[in-house]
Amino acid sequence: MKTNFYIDGFNLYYRAVKGTPYKWLDLAQVCRALAPSHQVNHIRYFTALVQPRPGNLQAPRRQLIYIRALETISGISVHYGQFRARRIRRPLVAAIPGEPRLVEVFDTEEKGTDVNLATHLLVDGFEGDYEQDIVISNDADLALPVGMVNERLGLPVGIVNPNLDQKAATPKELAAVATFTRRLRPNTLRDSQFPEQLTDVNGVITKPVGW
Repeated sequence: MKTNFYIDGFNLYYRAVKGTPYKWLDLAQVCRALAPSHQVNHIRYFTALVQPRPGNLQAPRRQLIYIRALETISGISVHYGQFRARRIRRPLVAAIPGEPRLVEVFDTEEKGTDVNLATHLLVDGFEGDYEQDIVISNDADLALPVGMVNERLGLPVGIVNPNLDQKAATPKELAAVATFTRRLRPNTLRDSQFPEQLTDVNGVITKPVGW
C-alpha cells in the first residue's frame, strides 16, 4: 500500500529525542520500521528554523546540519513554519516576598506547523497521492483534518504517538478519528540513526558534536 508520512518535527523532537543520543535520526528508516510491509511514497517533515538563545547559541547551526542530512533522503520534503522568540514579562505563580511579581522570560512560539501539515495531508489525499497516511504527532489540533481524510475520503490514517513516556496516551480526539494508533519505541530511534558522516552535492555532512 502506497503510504505517505507527515511528521511534526517539533513534536517529534520534544516528545522523543530531546535529551537522548538519538537526535541524528534517519526518518526514512523510522518510516520503514513503522510500515514494513508498505511502500513509503513520500515523507513530509514540518519544522521551523530556530533562533539562538542564551546557553544554546549553536542550535540553529545544528538544525541546519540535520535538515541537510534529511534532504539526502529520496522522497522527502521539508516544510517550514515560523519560530518566534521574544522577551516578555509574566507573573509568578507564587509571589516571592520582597521581589517583583512580574519577571522577564523568554517566550518561544512555533507557528504554522499544524496548519501546513493539515493542508498537505488533505491536498495529497484529494489528489490521490497516497492510499494510506501516517502522522507522527500527538497534537490534538490535527484531529479535524485526520478525521476528514478518514471519513470523507475513505482513506486510512494512522497516528504514531512520539511520546516515549508510556503514561502519555494518544489524545482521545486523535484516537477517535484515526484508523489505528501506534507508539514510537526507543529501539526504533536507536536503530534508525544516520551514519556519523554522509555526503550530498555540497560535500560531507558530519553529525553535530554531542548528538
